[in-house]
Amino acid sequence: MRPFRWILTAAALTTSCALAASPAAPAAAQTPARSASGVDLAGIDHSVLPGNDFDNYANGNWKKTAEIPADRSSTGVFLQVFLKAEQRNADLIKSAAASNAPAGSNERKIADYYAAFMDEATIEKRGLAPIQPELKQIDAIASKADLARVLGEGLRADVDPVNATNFQTEHLFGLFVSHGLDDASHNIPYLLQGGLGMPTRDYYLSQDKAMIDTRLKYQAYVAALLKQAGIADADTKAKNILDLETKIAKAQVDIVDSQDIHKANNPWALGDFAKNAPGLDWNAYFKAAGLDQQKIVDVWQVPGIKGLSALTASERRQTWKDYLTFHALNESAALLPKAYADLSFGFYGQTLSGTPQQRDRWKRAVASTNVSLGDAVGQIYVKKYFPASSKAQVEQMVKNILAAFDERVDHIDWMTPATRQKAKAKIASIRVSVGYPETWRDYGSLEIRPDDALGNLQRAQKHEYEHQLAKLSQPVDRGEWWMTPQTVNAVNLPLQNALNFPAAILEAPFFDPKADAAANYGSIGAIIGHEISHSFDNLGAEFDAQGNLANWWTPEDQAHFKAAGQKLVEQFNAYEALPGLHVNGQQTLGENIADVSGLTIAYLAYHKSLGGKPAPVIDGLTGDQRFFLAFGQSWREKIRDAALRARVIGNEHAPGRFRAQTVRNLDAWYDAFQPKPGETLYLAPADRVKIW
Repeated sequence: MRPFRWILTAAALTTSCALAASPAAPAAAQTPARSASGVDLAGIDHSVLPGNDFDNYANGNWKKTAEIPADRSSTGVFLQVFLKAEQRNADLIKSAAASNAPAGSNERKIADYYAAFMDEATIEKRGLAPIQPELKQIDAIASKADLARVLGEGLRADVDPVNATNFQTEHLFGLFVSHGLDDASHNIPYLLQGGLGMPTRDYYLSQDKAMIDTRLKYQAYVAALLKQAGIADADTKAKNILDLETKIAKAQVDIVDSQDIHKANNPWALGDFAKNAPGLDWNAYFKAAGLDQQKIVDVWQVPGIKGLSALTASERRQTWKDYLTFHALNESAALLPKAYADLSFGFYGQTLSGTPQQRDRWKRAVASTNVSLGDAVGQIYVKKYFPASSKAQVEQMVKNILAAFDERVDHIDWMTPATRQKAKAKIASIRVSVGYPETWRDYGSLEIRPDDALGNLQRAQKHEYEHQLAKLSQPVDRGEWWMTPQTVNAVNLPLQNALNFPAAILEAPFFDPKADAAANYGSIGAIIGHEISHSFDNLGAEFDAQGNLANWWTPEDQAHFKAAGQKLVEQFNAYEALPGLHVNGQQTLGENIADVSGLTIAYLAYHKSLGGKPAPVIDGLTGDQRFFLAFGQSWREKIRDAALRARVIGNEHAPGRFRAQTVRNLDAWYDAFQPKPGETLYLAPADRVKIW
């Protein structure tokens, strides 16, 4: 629904490969013709020197004609593949609706959820009735304990690995349940800072003109939503809400600071919260949240949790009530009458992403069904669209890339034998899952009604929260998936030392079982290598083979690793996304390490796959040229300025055009394209970043 449910950095939890971008244009308009080599030859701009701008060399002609559709904030390859999955999901959901499936079955739940979302007449007729109980509960807050209880009952668990290092909930705090950092054999609850209606704290605190303008538009939106609900004195209340959220933003720690996993390892006994973070009635909060029987809760951002707790006591109770009323409306706006949904899109779609037109309702309905009933749809998806042959071929590629990584570790000249032994043990124990999970989520207790769109979403969120709470009393499931099979993405799970590659990303042009090996290794192979490398990036390298937070490096090796990472920080700091707005090399370091290392390993695996034979020349391109072009074309994108600004400020991934320039760190790219000293991307051999 809303694009910014969670934005709070907790990067060691999950690390995804793809861009947090909206879907692309109709396939017929956006899918370029691929040659036998798997490369889009027509998309190459030969007027650009590869050594000056490899992204524009690989994608320049495509960029000249590609258009961002009116209902999208960007377009590109990831989004092209998403479209295929979206249409397939729509077909599956419509088939479920036509199947006359029995009550209580997954198919009936899918059909009823979708039907309720599409039933605009009933949504209009019911008005605010679906959230009146929540609004009345907020209005009845009369004490510190009441406020804590309402906040606790609103606690929800959610993980979006597309923005895995960015968690944000409109609720004051967020919950994540996973293994303990020091003991990966037991699940524990993590409490995360939240409370903002805009993407990150920078939107409240930056003095950049664009941010100041956005704040004014946000305040106007808050007032408009309150007025639409018939709430008196909306303009004054909107100003007070923005003031409160600004104080929340000041209390939060920033993304880079949140990425320090050692600062996140703070298991507090429940009885210590009152003295460690005074202000909130923690007993009432944890009881309402269903966490009162837990012995400890890990506090991910200590300064943030302390600051937010203090605000519950220092700020006027009426301001908190107004704040909670607005957020109740805001979170539900997409499934309230059209006037509310349009106001929400006006700010979150048009202002924050620059998207002129809202997506068709059926597309929003498909997306919401996939969020709430993801595994139910996923089971049907893989049966129809993911053949065993594709699964076997990708699994073989994964084995080849893991073997190449293992062999690469043997030849890293700066690594001591002690660290090398630990690294190889970790590689050997990585659990890789391709396509879909071994066990599926059970939706038997989730009630879905064909005439209650918002209620269905609310019950699905509560069902997910209860699922997460239940994990606290269960053995750790190292095979747990954090993405559905129909998700166009991939994820590394450092706490599980595991990788998930959903079926939907294993499609052309990322993966084509009929394509030349160079294109497959340069595209999906680099993504596989990227995810493997996350186990050894600046965060993943902090975890041992069992998923425990443990230092397995010698001091000398760690110093070398950090120095190489700093070179990459400086490399990305130099990239300017918009005038005056540079990429944050530290914020994006983990992803950039994974790109460099993943591409390196995929290249080695590609050459191993040739079995000692020379690569054929296809379409006049050598094997290495096809490999690097496939990589560069995987990151092609066009993106609206507002969406680009949001990504640079609040996302751990650098924009695609800069990720495509990763090639400048590989010696083999220099051999393949012959860039010369003085060209923009050229790096002297000593300046090329080599980490793994």
